[in-house]
Amino acid sequence: MARSIIHLNIADFAVAVETNMQPSLKGYPLIIAPQGAPRAVVYDMSDEAYKEGIRKGMPLARAKRINKKIEILPPKFNFYERVMKDLLKETFAFTPLIESGTSDGHIFLDVSASGRLFGPSVDVAFKLKKAFKKKFCLDPIWSVATNKLVAKVATRVVKPIGEYIVAPGDEKSFLAPLPIHLIPGLEKPDLIKLREFNLLFISQARSLSLEQLQVPFLHKASLIYDRIRGIDPEPVTAFSENHAIIRADHEFSDDTNNAALLRKALYLMVEQICKTLRNRNRHGSATKIILSYSDGMQSTSALKLKPSTSNDMTMFKKCAHLLDKAWTRRVRIRHMRLICEKLSPKAVQTELFAQKTKEAKQAGIIQTMDNIRKKFGKNAIQPALTLIPDIS
Repeated sequence: MARSIIHLNIADFAVAVETNMQPSLKGYPLIIAPQGAPRAVVYDMSDEAYKEGIRKGMPLARAKRINKKIEILPPKFNFYERVMKDLLKETFAFTPLIESGTSDGHIFLDVSASGRLFGPSVDVAFKLKKAFKKKFCLDPIWSVATNKLVAKVATRVVKPIGEYIVAPGDEKSFLAPLPIHLIPGLEKPDLIKLREFNLLFISQARSLSLEQLQVPFLHKASLIYDRIRGIDPEPVTAFSENHAIIRADHEFSDDTNNAALLRKALYLMVEQICKTLRNRNRHGSATKIILSYSDGMQSTSALKLKPSTSNDMTMFKKCAHLLDKAWTRRVRIRHMRLICEKLSPKAVQTELFAQKTKEAKQAGIIQTMDNIRKKFGKNAIQPALTLIPDIS
């Protein structure tokens, strides 16, 4: 049985949210970008700005030269995320198989098993579009296909507004005449290599065998071979406790590249996350750091925790290496986010004759600190690392 995957895409999501709050900006060129940073880049832009030649990631100074009178708004990342959460609440009634970004306006739903309750997938997509428009004044593009790859390409074809249905078995013929840059997962170096061989359309790239693709693309050849044929077995992951996340954020009062202040902020976030894990009787198995710079760019690094833990000291030691890995630029940092994923229950059974390990001793210290804070307040006892003054 063919899968039914719905892709909802609110084009230029940040701009759509901003113009909802300020309707007078609709229909005019608009840029979302941090102001006051000398190397700021465009985070998002309206369709009108796109038609003038402005693109995401473009230096803000260059965008201003294209249109000196263009309206520029600072990004409100936390607000965009809250709007995304409200949108997701509307989708939970139809299926537990839901994937989305945190603030990008993209939502995938697998409604293959929802037909008896809610009717064909096309009806579900139309109901969600109607609900988004009525409750949030947001008008998503939507598509229905048999996998996430084809569904995403379909919404790209009809952007900025519209809908597209790719029937089972029509994936190859749908993709064939399209430009190859519409395929998700192909990075800029991949597209440059394909252009060097004068392969601009998906139908042209299909003329190459897997062996021929391996010459320029090596291990990535099999992925490209499948994608240009519309093959994507990746499932839409269930939105459940197993995929829940705990996150902590730190906004610096002044942009900084002071290593001591960054480590202090990191420890405070680790402490917050580990306390939440202990309260939920959970361990974290993976962490991710996202650094947002003063120019609007971001860098990300992720790490698996082996073994999983809710120990402040153990997690901080791992995350300190993660910070070093993510911090690759000289530009000052404005915001730091730490995400803990793949939560798992704590082990109930302990070893009968277990020796007192270093981590067990640390767990005892942390438990004592928790008890002191519970009785005398959260500032009653603090690690020395967190007492560094907030001065760059």
